Amino acid sequence: MKIWVNEQIDPCGIVYSCIACQDEVVAKDCHESWQQNLTEEQKKAGWTAVLRTVNSWDDVPVSAFKLSH
Repeated sequence: MKIWVNEQIDPCGIVYSCIACQDEVVAKDCHESWQQNLTEEQKKAGWTAVLRTVNSWDDVPVSAFKLSH
């Protein structure tokens, strides 16, 4: 099983928001949207959008919004 995890991380390294799903297309669309919506000020301050995969729901952050796609 492959689970796609989108995380928006603040300058301190804290996960600000997180969405997880098993649909690669949905995950990549979400990631692209998050990257495009970061302002230049946020980028300069250190905000990032990260897309990664995990093999178990146990490895998804607790605070994640989980989509059943």
